[in-house]
Amino acid sequence: MARPEQMDFLKTRVFSARNRHNLVRIDNLRTPGAQEDNLFESPEFDVLVSKLKKAKEDGRTITCFIGAHVIKCGLSRYLIWLMENGYITHLASNGAGSIHDFELAYLGGTSEYVPEAIEDGSFGMWEETGRWMNEAIQEGAREDLGYGESLYRYVQRNKSRFPYLDDCVFYRAWEMGVPMTYHVTIGTDIIDQHPIADFAAKGKTSGTDFKYFCRSVSLLDEGVHMNIGSAVTGAEVFLKALSIARNQGFPTYHITTANFDIIPLGDYRSDVAKDKYDYYYRPRKNVINRPTSKGGVGLYIYGHHEETIPSMYARLR
Repeated sequence: MARPEQMDFLKTRVFSARNRHNLVRIDNLRTPGAQEDNLFESPEFDVLVSKLKKAKEDGRTITCFIGAHVIKCGLSRYLIWLMENGYITHLASNGAGSIHDFELAYLGGTSEYVPEAIEDGSFGMWEETGRWMNEAIQEGAREDLGYGESLYRYVQRNKSRFPYLDDCVFYRAWEMGVPMTYHVTIGTDIIDQHPIADFAAKGKTSGTDFKYFCRSVSLLDEGVHMNIGSAVTGAEVFLKALSIARNQGFPTYHITTANFDIIPLGDYRSDVAKDKYDYYYRPRKNVINRPTSKGGVGLYIYGHHEETIPSMYARLR
């Protein structure tokens, strides 16, 4: 049987990101305390804040999985504050989350204007982002590192390229001893378009990160897990990690889970039929309901990230 033809990535044209227009920049990141932060209220939010305070006081694990839009909403400094103050002990994200954070660290900006760039094939074809991140991942794979630590070590070795490290979430996380892991998919990220992309290295490093994440989830008893704006990857990765932890006998039943999003779910703890679109919204099942079916509490924080995360900071502070 004839094998299908592959695309030759070496023919792909790349461009410098230096003159690119960025929608998110270092100079428009939100700064904790610099504006009115206490914007959001709900009964579920009250419960979550109480559970976070108790978990911190008792030295329990607090895991958090974020979608890339948390970075794109300019909230990096809030994540850093939460880690610095013990309200996140393991932070995780998807591949896009790593890219936006990496670009802010070297370029001072991220989030290109996609509608125009996709028309001429320039979308995501950025030399610095694609080359440096792929170099980091490949070097890390050779050293048996995870994806997140690979980025951190690469930045350490090339600090002169990265003038904005104070606001780099993965760099600050690893500096303070908080694991920052990335759980990626092949073909979803702009660095996959670069001519030097090595998908075996990407898979190996992200696989190592999954093992780190599973270990943290195994220690979640009496702790808290937050899924902030990751409707697919975060929900699926958490459920698999929790299954592995329980399979190996770790007591992970007295946990609090909270999903942050803008999808109206109504009575989100009730059963929903398969003929309703709500049934197929993964966080409802995989973050809120199934993990807490034998104990604990599952919460839905319904609101925009720009309101919920700063308000969480204000309440915890």
